[in-house]
Amino acid sequence: MSAARTASPRLRELARRPAPEPVNAPGERCDLCAEPLADDHRHLLDASGGHTVLCACRACSLLFDRSEAGGRHYKLLPRRRLRLDGFTVDGALWASLGIPVGLAFFVRDDASGRTTVGYPSPLGTTRSELDAAVWHDLARGHPALAELAADVEALLVHRVPGAPPQHWIVPLDDCYRLVAVVRAHWKGLAGGPEVWTRIQRFFTGLARPEPAHR
Repeated sequence: MSAARTASPRLRELARRPAPEPVNAPGERCDLCAEPLADDHRHLLDASGGHTVLCACRACSLLFDRSEAGGRHYKLLPRRRLRLDGFTVDGALWASLGIPVGLAFFVRDDASGRTTVGYPSPLGTTRSELDAAVWHDLARGHPALAELAADVEALLVHRVPGAPPQHWIVPLDDCYRLVAVVRAHWKGLAGGPEVWTRIQRFFTGLARPEPAHR
C-alpha cells in the first residue's frame, strides 16, 4: 500500500469541526478565480493534477456543473449522501482487506476503470487497488452501487465493534474530511476516545440535510 495524495490544506482543515458541512475560514477564496467563498461552497476534483480537491465559488461551481464543461480536467463533486440500509460488507471480505481502523472508502477511477480502497490513518490516507472481482461482489450487494459516480463519489464503510455498521455513498470530499479528523485527533495505538467520538459525530452529521442551493 502507498500513501495517496489528499486534498488541499484548507479542505483538510474543515474536518476539525464535528460535522461534515463545509465552513470556510475568514478570507478563504476560490482556488480557481480567487473570489471569496461562501460557507456552503462546493468542491471540484482536478483529475489532471493527482486528483486534488479544490474549493470553488458559486460561479465556478455553476460553470462546471455539466460534465462537458470541464472535460476530463475538472469535475464538480456531488452533494448526495445516501445511507445504504440493509447493505453490509461480508466479514470475511473485510478481514481480507487488512484494514485496521474499521473505516474505509472505495472509489472507482474513471480513466482506468479500476477501484481503489483507502482508509484514514494518523499519517493520512493509505490506499491500494482492489481486485475487480472483489468490487463486483460488493457492487451487486446493493443496486445503488451500480450508479456510483467514478472519481467523485465513494462507498464509505464504518465498522466499529459493538455498533451497527454503516455504509454510505458520499462525495469524495467527505472522505477527505474524515481522513483529517483521524489525522488531527488520533492518539496512541487505538486512537483514543476523542477521535472515536469525533468520528461518530462525523457520521451523525452525514444524515443532516444539505444546505439549500443558492
